[in-house]
Amino acid sequence: MTNNTKAYAATSPDSGLAPFSFDRRALRPDDVAIEIDYCGVCHTDIHFVQNDWGMTQYPVVPGHEIIGRVTAVGPEVSGFQVGDVVGVGCMVDSCRSCAACEAGLEQYCLEGSTLTYNGEDRHDQSITYCGYSSRVVVSDRFVVNVPDKLDPSAAAPLLCAGITTYSPLRHYGVSKGHKVGVVGMGGLGHMGVKFARALGAEVTLFTRSEAKVREARKQGADHVVVSTDESQMEAAAESLDFILDTVPVQHDLNPYLNCLKYDGTHIIVGLLDPIEPPVEAGALVFKRRVLAGSLIGGMPET
Repeated sequence: MTNNTKAYAATSPDSGLAPFSFDRRALRPDDVAIEIDYCGVCHTDIHFVQNDWGMTQYPVVPGHEIIGRVTAVGPEVSGFQVGDVVGVGCMVDSCRSCAACEAGLEQYCLEGSTLTYNGEDRHDQSITYCGYSSRVVVSDRFVVNVPDKLDPSAAAPLLCAGITTYSPLRHYGVSKGHKVGVVGMGGLGHMGVKFARALGAEVTLFTRSEAKVREARKQGADHVVVSTDESQMEAAAESLDFILDTVPVQHDLNPYLNCLKYDGTHIIVGLLDPIEPPVEAGALVFKRRVLAGSLIGGMPET
């Protein structure tokens, strides 16, 4: 069969997305074939389409927040059957044998995980195309069941924005009694507020926009600080145990570090550019604060 999968692809940094077709591979023994029903739009998709990070291989078919239905399974697959509602996130493979993979932390695979799109297939070295398409074929280890009670049309962002915020909150032990700040009210910020609240924390949302105060309250934030208001930032000083920073562009971390208590932890999940302006070492040293980073979660967490 020729060009058996319809998709949308970018062919250059300024091409935008346009109809595209290509062949999906035949099933390997551990593969699951999925008809895609929904795919979230992640900010990473925009970065890759526009080659913001200088590593896009064109054509690129973005999309790593995928929900669909199983249409076929390979002979070694036992956890999925035709008709199941399933999801696929940011990875479709890893080396599976390094210390990170054996610990269920495939996102930190020592050989590098295979990205859902713009990655290199470990078996045939083809470039992966993904969720902005009609169907996908993925190893069963990187497919998750979607519970019946979860609306599939709303579940897709859990596969990236959701796990990206859930993983660090769980890793650092956020629970009842903790005070958590979430910086930014984009897609990750929404998820961060919801998960922190679900884990029992008191949540403060930091935003530059007065227009997002109402939205933050709607999503469950206990407090909202407009970060451009110096008096509000001063009032929040040394009040938080954790900060989950979801902003994907350069911004000054120092005002947020000063909102942490001693032994507080500032977790970056969105910033991929060099940190500018530089972090003031004294803000870390004199309060034993930690500046940390976190990627998506591994498959057991997901």
